[in-house]
Amino acid sequence: MAMKPSRGAGVWAVLCHSLLAAALVCSKNHGNPANDLVDMINKNRTALKLPVLNDSPGIGCMALQYIELCKGNCTNNIPHCKVPEDDFTEIFAPNCGVELPTFGTLTGQIVGCHSKYLEPSLAFSQVLVKDKTSLSLLRNKSHTEVGVGLVGAHKGPFFWCVLFSSDRANSTFVLEDQGVGIKQKKGCFSGSSNPCSGGLKRTAMLKNTLMTTLYCLCILLLHL
Repeated sequence: MAMKPSRGAGVWAVLCHSLLAAALVCSKNHGNPANDLVDMINKNRTALKLPVLNDSPGIGCMALQYIELCKGNCTNNIPHCKVPEDDFTEIFAPNCGVELPTFGTLTGQIVGCHSKYLEPSLAFSQVLVKDKTSLSLLRNKSHTEVGVGLVGAHKGPFFWCVLFSSDRANSTFVLEDQGVGIKQKKGCFSGSSNPCSGGLKRTAMLKNTLMTTLYCLCILLLHL
């Protein structure tokens, strides 16, 4: 004769399902939050019937190179760094493998920092689009391409950079061999399928560990 599950077991099952669902939501996008930020930028634009921006890995990689030079210069969640324009063609593009004949025109940038890592939605609202100037730049009708870079130490601060271009999409900032061979030791950039490395990777690992722990706890509770 089969035994019916107790009412208590049913309650634990529902609770465990809710816990695991929440953990999955928190951990499913920890591969590359720079890509998530590009999605948010485009959703903000399409809500106003503005064209979607092409996610350019070449621009994204240069955005990451840009903020690499800003690390350590964050006071009260305000970045303090000035990068010479020549660095884009002389340092950033070569480091990323951007084919110099395809180097186009960069038409705007948003740089922000925070003492700790923020999820993409919070980074978008609290770091990148926190005033009228950055919001106006994000909604500029002349933009055609965008790239996002993100880097930070394990305990912070973390830096975000968004670069825009008004060139013809997919014809500028082309990466040599489609980006093969670019090995970014820290941070991540949009347009790439590679997960974040360095401090961001450790943050994701901690959250994946949390999900595993919740799963094991649920198994234990259901067998009590």
